[in-house]
Amino acid sequence: MATITCTRFTDEYQLFEELGKGAFSVVRRCMKVLSGQEYAAKIINTKKLSARDHQKLEREARICRLLKHHNIVRLHDSISEEGHHYLIFDLVTGGELFEDIVAREYYSEADASHCIQQILEAVLHCHQMGVVHRDLKPENLLLASKSKGAAVKLADFGLAIEVEGDQQAWFGFAGTPGYLSPEVLRKDPYGKAVDLWACA
Repeated sequence: MATITCTRFTDEYQLFEELGKGAFSVVRRCMKVLSGQEYAAKIINTKKLSARDHQKLEREARICRLLKHHNIVRLHDSISEEGHHYLIFDLVTGGELFEDIVAREYYSEADASHCIQQILEAVLHCHQMGVVHRDLKPENLLLASKSKGAAVKLADFGLAIEVEGDQQAWFGFAGTPGYLSPEVLRKDPYGKAVDLWACA
């Protein structure tokens, strides 16, 4: 992936505190200077990426640009600068669904039904756009805010792939143990159905 030297990120956005960290990236709260609107900036250190990692980054950005749904964390901007790539997402402040489940200890049938409905709507949109997430789990489902009944938003498309229709193939071993479908574990061809298995 060609790296474009520019100063658009530093000109347009102001960075604040760290929200999370990965092997090659950090997520920080940021603000668009002109509008005052706050976002989450995923900052990838591209100097540490292999050629394959660069391809995965391009794919993640391409997939996120496709998806526009209120139950999916939306990508608003994608900027390359020397040594870094910035993905500008919705800022969601409610934490992970997993943390909420642990804190509450009990979900009523109504709450659980409302939650799974939103997840399935997000997955349906992905599948309609030819995207398989491949890593559906409570840690990748975020709450829009701390308010009761806050929207659930699907996040982290780092393992997502693009497929045509109901195409099935061996796309590689990907996902989190405990949420993997039988066909992935058997290394059989798979497709969109792996996301539905993870939902269940």
